[in-house]
Amino acid sequence: METASIKEEMQQYFNQLNAQEQESILNLVKTFVSSRHTAFGPVTLEEYNRELQEADEEIEAGDYVMHEDVKEKYLKSK
Repeated sequence: METASIKEEMQQYFNQLNAQEQESILNLVKTFVSSRHTAFGPVTLEEYNRELQEADEEIEAGDYVMHEDVKEKYLKSK
């Protein structure tokens, strides 16, 4: 499908929606666009290894939370 016709078709459908539906679609589109600009993009092997090394150092320094502690805190918050 040609780009211009996609835009036209999207506009036709969008115009048929009520205000709440339009807002929902707008938020969806914003999510797609903003996801392109996150820190969760592809990483190089060097970056990945560096992150693993940093995580290992944090664990060795005692900077972590045990799974049981997280579960206990979660259950208390209910």
